[in-house]
Amino acid sequence: MKKVGNLTMTLQGDREIVVERSFNAPRDLVFECHVNPDLVKRWLWGPEEWQMAECQIDFRVGGRYRYVWRSATRGDMGMGGVYREIEAPARIVSTELFDEDWTEGEALNSVRFIAQGDRTLVRTIVAYSSEKAREGALKTGMLDGWEQGYVHLEELITELKK
Repeated sequence: MKKVGNLTMTLQGDREIVVERSFNAPRDLVFECHVNPDLVKRWLWGPEEWQMAECQIDFRVGGRYRYVWRSATRGDMGMGGVYREIEAPARIVSTELFDEDWTEGEALNSVRFIAQGDRTLVRTIVAYSSEKAREGALKTGMLDGWEQGYVHLEELITELKK
């Protein structure tokens, strides 16, 4: 298990990672922050240098999403996918593919929103195309960026609860 801030990551099988983080908010609110493009734009970015420039979400089974982050010094980084399963407000399953395919093909993300009293645990399982793809993804520093995004999400949740 690896801990980055309040986020934990564990390896599962040969191709998967499991990322978990708890939020001080009800499940419906945390879920809405993951599917409403106006809210996603406000938290889904990591380092200051990588601001979200584009956020499109067609939230339905078979619908597509697309995110683009922009860095003044490094250009754009885009990715997108298709929603495969939606069980609101408990679960989202979607594909993920970066424009520059450094993960060797499409990954499958399964995100669960688990109510725990007044808190919500978000558990994401990312299944990569191979063990090599998973190891490559882990070398990118993505966990640091993921936790930074979740810090922004925690701040947004605090603002929305007022």
